[in-house]
Amino acid sequence: MSLSTRQKQILQELQQSQGVLTSGHLAQHLDVSVQTIRKDMNELNDLGLLKRVHGGVCLPTPNDNLSFSNRELQNSAQKQQIAQLLVNHLPEQTSIFLGIGTTPKYVAQALLDHSGLTVITNNLNAALVLSHNPNISLHLAGGAVRHSDQDTVGEITTDFYRQFNIKIGVFGVGGLNAKGELLDFTPEEAALNRAIISQSEQCWLVADHTKYGRYAPVVSATLNDIDRLFVDKPTVALKKLCQAKGVEIVSADDRSHEQKE
Repeated sequence: MSLSTRQKQILQELQQSQGVLTSGHLAQHLDVSVQTIRKDMNELNDLGLLKRVHGGVCLPTPNDNLSFSNRELQNSAQKQQIAQLLVNHLPEQTSIFLGIGTTPKYVAQALLDHSGLTVITNNLNAALVLSHNPNISLHLAGGAVRHSDQDTVGEITTDFYRQFNIKIGVFGVGGLNAKGELLDFTPEEAALNRAIISQSEQCWLVADHTKYGRYAPVVSATLNDIDRLFVDKPTVALKKLCQAKGVEIVSADDRSHEQKE
């Protein structure tokens, strides 16, 4: 969904205020009716771009677990960049797991012209994208559908993953803390990532820079389980952490990773 000029102005006001703004204040500032502002606020709330709170609206916190469609709007350019970096490193005629999340969907889009690929995924959006290429061998895991996340989860899904022996496991996380722990929001998400790790010869983590320091309650793995981290712009702290854990960082800042292996 594209935002109107007024909706963009509302978000800009919130970013500048870094607090709670009332519908009355926004209506007066933007010279429209309160009813009009409330309609905009409801639409932005449904998209996850702001949050309704007592007394008005505010920006969502970094730790809020937003829906797939909401997360897809955030840092989309960086996620596309990460996806292309990963695909540049992916060999032809290989097999991959493609985990849940918005960055794996962008990976799927970048993979459309990759030849001889076998993909196992529970990411409904990634599967839909890849289904347009009949030369990709695509396996979609069944299970309970999470409507907000647009994927499948549960023991059925995890058992499906355990049937495969895959060259490269590609997945994202809810967060990454300073101890090098990979964090997810639910035990089901964590179980899927652990299944990917156990059934893959190599594990490649995709995460934009906002994931470092972001809180999520479930520990799914550690950086010690990862071979490569694909990120848009790693901080100094993240670089040091990956070096200590023996994880290779691939980022747009590193020109040595431009050519496909």
